[in-house]
Amino acid sequence: MDTNAYLIIAMGIGALFLIWVLFYFIPVGLWFNALVNDVRISLVQLIIMRWRKVPPSLIVNSMITAAKAGINLDRGNLEAHYLAGGHVQQVVNALISSDKANMSLDFKTATAIDLAGRDVLEAVQMSVNPKVIDTKKVAAVAKDGIQLIAMARVTVRANIKQLVGGAGEETVLARVGEGIVSSIGSAKSHKAVLENPDSISKVVLEKGLDSGTAFEILSIDIADIDIGKNIGAVLQMDQANADKNIAQAKAEERRAMAVAHEQEMKAKAQEARANVIQAEAQIPMAIAEAFRSGNLGIMDYQKYRNIQADTRMRDSIAKDPNIEGSRENK
Repeated sequence: MDTNAYLIIAMGIGALFLIWVLFYFIPVGLWFNALVNDVRISLVQLIIMRWRKVPPSLIVNSMITAAKAGINLDRGNLEAHYLAGGHVQQVVNALISSDKANMSLDFKTATAIDLAGRDVLEAVQMSVNPKVIDTKKVAAVAKDGIQLIAMARVTVRANIKQLVGGAGEETVLARVGEGIVSSIGSAKSHKAVLENPDSISKVVLEKGLDSGTAFEILSIDIADIDIGKNIGAVLQMDQANADKNIAQAKAEERRAMAVAHEQEMKAKAQEARANVIQAEAQIPMAIAEAFRSGNLGIMDYQKYRNIQADTRMRDSIAKDPNIEGSRENK
């Protein structure tokens, strides 16, 4: 190839690149599609969307979809919602669904719900077709001490006006569980609850549990109810065991005090015996002192010895079982 051939090829590639850039920044096909679908938008506006980093196809297709459904949307509002991080297509679909269902949902409310983090299309669908959610098993005790385990099925419908700032499903389920516990707890007997489980639903519905939530409770149905433990009997057994342990502890305390008192009395007795022995050891010294001072004569001392001998004889006779038995025989 000569130089002219290379030059022609390079010019052709450059021309193709320029055409691609032209059609990228100036989406003529998209503009023509909007034109044939009665959506008024200029090529300049499409180019400015590119510069703003807003996908023109998303905005144009959303406007075409809304126009076909008889809803007029402002291009600037759609761009602003996209730049705010919203889901444009979901908002448009939600507006169309609400319009077909004769629901009052405007663009401002729909975008607010979407930016709040909720699925606006799912909310509209839930308003038309209520949703059924099941609670976890809730345990409660009636006044007769019998535990009941209930599970409820709650039918809710989305409340469009409360979707922004309203509590979610978790709050509704928590309130329903609280209402079940309160209803069973106020029942005099568990048999009354088993005979009329719908009484729980009536009591719970009267409490207005959907206040401040994003949902409207349509019905609460008791799906299942079982008998649990006899909590009253268990509590009585626990109380009896606690009383027994307290009584045992007090008895052990009294026994320990008695043992301590006995040990104290033994110690005192030993001390008394020691004092007696010590006093008896001083008797011979006292007798000797009495002899020296003339307060005790030989005859007095002999009489003292006779008394001691007579006392020992009486003690030996009292301790001898044979002599005692012979006395009883006589």
